[in-house]
Amino acid sequence: MAVTDDAIDKIKSMIVAGEFAPGTRLPKEDDLAQRLGLSRSSLREAVRALTAMQILITKQGDGTYVSSLEPHLLLQTLSFASDVSSGETALQLLQVRRLLEPPATALATARVTEDDLAALREILQRSRAATGVEEFIRCDMEFHRTLVALVANPVLSMLLEILSTQTQRVRILRGTRVGRAIEHVHREHEAILTALESRDPQLAASASAVHVAAVEQWLADSLQTVPEGKSDAQNTDRADRNAG
Repeated sequence: MAVTDDAIDKIKSMIVAGEFAPGTRLPKEDDLAQRLGLSRSSLREAVRALTAMQILITKQGDGTYVSSLEPHLLLQTLSFASDVSSGETALQLLQVRRLLEPPATALATARVTEDDLAALREILQRSRAATGVEEFIRCDMEFHRTLVALVANPVLSMLLEILSTQTQRVRILRGTRVGRAIEHVHREHEAILTALESRDPQLAASASAVHVAAVEQWLADSLQTVPEGKSDAQNTDRADRNAG
């Protein structure tokens, strides 16, 4: 693995140094292996790893290319970390979300149009009509995704989506008293939309902060109820069965 890691670092260094610009086709395998002082097998392992990171793209029958290296593209590989996060790690992700989402919501007040407000209102109506947790979470994510998209910063949008994925949201919600939690979310979403309609950045930031802090508190409370000797995963499973 150390040899493969070294190969990965060497290719990354060449990209950072500008030897391989975004969109550039890498040299043939034999030539690149010789240039880096690597075996072909080590180079292949490195290319596979960098492809998984979306740093490289392999085109069947054409070769391997450096990707666009756009930050939002590279960040996509981090979403799995949020999906599998639990306990304190999940709580830390939500704390970062609380730092980013309220100011983004405030910025959205200067960009939101009447059509945008109508779209957000329609999402909330579907959210109210949702018949299950998964359907409600899909509407929840769509609401936040649509709102943050108003800022027109794809890096920010991707970061916020990573910080609270659908899998993570379902797990947190099912670790609470579901019906009551959903009703709270409806009220908090309405408060955010009202602030956007008023074009009031401070009110929008405050409403968003209250909403994200509530989710953070639900998770913190659920962590405190983990019985001694049981893992967070076991507690989540128990909550899922109770909420099912």
